[in-house]
Amino acid sequence: MEDWSIDRLVKSMRSIDLAMPGDFRWIIEVFVVVFIALLAKMLLGRFFNHLAERFAKTDNLWDDTLLDAARRPAGVLVWAIGLFWALEIVRQHADTALFEIVEPARRVVVIGLIAWFLVRLIRGTEEVLVTPRPGKKPMDHTTARAIGKLLRASTMITATLVVLQTLGFSISGVLAFGGIGGIAVGFAAKDMLANFFGAMVVYLDRPFAVGDWIRSPDQEIEGTVEDIGWRVTRIRTFDQRPLYVPNATFLSISVENPSRMKNRRIYETIGIRYADIEAMPAIVSDVTELLRAHPELETETRTLIVNFNSYGPSSLDFFVYAFTKTTQWVKFHEIKQEVLLDIYDIIRRHGADIAFPTTTVHFGDPLQIERRRADTAS
Repeated sequence: MEDWSIDRLVKSMRSIDLAMPGDFRWIIEVFVVVFIALLAKMLLGRFFNHLAERFAKTDNLWDDTLLDAARRPAGVLVWAIGLFWALEIVRQHADTALFEIVEPARRVVVIGLIAWFLVRLIRGTEEVLVTPRPGKKPMDHTTARAIGKLLRASTMITATLVVLQTLGFSISGVLAFGGIGGIAVGFAAKDMLANFFGAMVVYLDRPFAVGDWIRSPDQEIEGTVEDIGWRVTRIRTFDQRPLYVPNATFLSISVENPSRMKNRRIYETIGIRYADIEAMPAIVSDVTELLRAHPELETETRTLIVNFNSYGPSSLDFFVYAFTKTTQWVKFHEIKQEVLLDIYDIIRRHGADIAFPTTTVHFGDPLQIERRRADTAS
């Protein structure tokens, strides 16, 4: 259909009686084709801009995604049609075997533009699915990116096979070669395959997702997950350095995910002076009541303990064991600060004080010391 349309347009242009020699007529035809392609590209751009203005007024994100995916491939398609049209005109006036590649190239370009459009559409769909919208819960970033990468990879592989078939290569032969060569490639790229399967394990088990704060007690890995790729996972450390961890690493290490904590724990040991031991029961009781009444502490479903714990070297120690409702790092420390200051107020209210390391030296009775010296001397 496309060949027939181009041939008809070429014949229509040739029917125009131009008052010039035939050797220059095809140059004018090429110029007209380029001009038409340029005009069509301009009109297409205005058409897309008009659609973009109308779609921007709606709350539907899918029309914007489809328009953005089609904009650039459509513009390239216009130029491709103009180019191949001009090459068809030149081919009819030049006797060379070079133009035999025009037809295969035309098919390859069309397949490539379709694949490009699909890849852009998949990427746009991925962004729509993870974008928060009123009344709809966004899809998890990790799941959306995993599905998007699989779909884009499938699109590119399919397009490559179709191009090979279009160019005259046998797909069955290519697949057979891939099966035999895959063994050698597997041995040569075992680390890459290990990273790939590590990424698959992360996607399937989901020990962490994009945006989670993770750390490993086995290795010096701690930070916020920014991207989970097929080979490496990018983690942003707390000093804002990017850390690239091969995915195969997660197959052999333990990973903590503090982002999925339900509560944060306050666990502190506080010591008072030995001289204040009589105030210890009242202090423990008042601190317990303080924690039970605190609005930011979870006392219904989590353990709350305040008990005299031990006789320390320089203090009488009691410990505080409680959980906050929040898991936010900054807010947790604000609550912990407030609790510790309130505990100090309770200690001071009972006439006691916080202990600090001291050393007491006991001297004997001076008179007894003198008598012992006298007895020794006699």
